[in-house]
Amino acid sequence: MNTLQRRNAIKDELQNQKLISAKKLALKYGVSRQTIVGDIALLRAQGQPIISTVSGYKYQEAGTAYHGVVVCQHTIEQTREELEAIISLGGEVVDVLIDHSVYGQIVGTLGLANQADINDFMSRVKNVNHNLLASLTNGIHLHNISCSDEKVFNSIQQRLDDLHFLYHD
Repeated sequence: MNTLQRRNAIKDELQNQKLISAKKLALKYGVSRQTIVGDIALLRAQGQPIISTVSGYKYQEAGTAYHGVVVCQHTIEQTREELEAIISLGGEVVDVLIDHSVYGQIVGTLGLANQADINDFMSRVKNVNHNLLASLTNGIHLHNISCSDEKVFNSIQQRLDDLHFLYHD
């Protein structure tokens, strides 16, 4: 299989699966993980709507009708509760963003859409002993949230406010 055939196969695979990791793709096609990362970058440059999440690559879903942003502040220990509140009301946590005093905006793609995604994310944070981006900004961070409509987004905002997770200046 040549490079072009591999990229086309990866594209087809991503269109037909919900999520797949670079490691699995590398094993399947007999190349390094870094080669897959490069393939994905080139597919994106060609206009393919591929996003990366904490669990792997997937196609950006076109069916989501509404996107909104929330500004939150809470302790690191409250992260799971925040994410579960969003997911339980029908939202997907697309990413997390902070405004860093030195580096400017720093964005981490999350793609958390269900409880398994949250469990995997929280396990990685705990087991690999990583710090969350919000730890750099006294817990203040933004989330892009994807959901079916504005009503669902408003419900998510209200729930986060009830939990005292929304940032109020």
